Amino acid sequence: MPQPVARTIMLSEKQHHLLSQITRAHTNPSRLVQRAQLVLYAGSSMTNTEISLLLGLTRNRVRLWRNRWQDAAILLNQAESEGMDDQALRRKIILVLMDEQRRGNPGKFSLEEIVQIVALACELPATSELPVTHWTPTELARIAIKRGIVTEISPRSVGRFLKSSDVKTTLKSLLAKCKS
Repeated sequence: MPQPVARTIMLSEKQHHLLSQITRAHTNPSRLVQRAQLVLYAGSSMTNTEISLLLGLTRNRVRLWRNRWQDAAILLNQAESEGMDDQALRRKIILVLMDEQRRGNPGKFSLEEIVQIVALACELPATSELPVTHWTPTELARIAIKRGIVTEISPRSVGRFLKSSDVKTTLKSLLAKCKS
């Protein structure tokens, strides 16, 4: 049974140059480099099977990235013809080569609830009539539930919110952050 013919990839000189730069940069993630190599190989008329053997990928994976590049090629060519500078075009190319956003469980807490919990961490524990000098994630979770900010929350979630907002629960760092 004959295999389907792979979509033809045509690369401009600028796209070829930028993809080559991506493959040579030591700071780029390996997946990004591998995908840039894949597009370069596809642009040199290699088959999906040849590319898959060379890069250690499945043919389906090669087909997926060849198709993604081809789908984005019109926009990339248009941006290039409009005189987009190399840095901006490089960013567009990297966006094409990155993973798409994956589905997952939606967040359990709204942004407003998270902000209120972080704001609570900026208050002194004494305002909540606690006999402690600094907040702990456990105390913050308990008070957030008591104040009706959330119906339930684990201390671990509170800790993640504080870590991502760069707020520390020690009195000294909290006062410095909240006063500034």
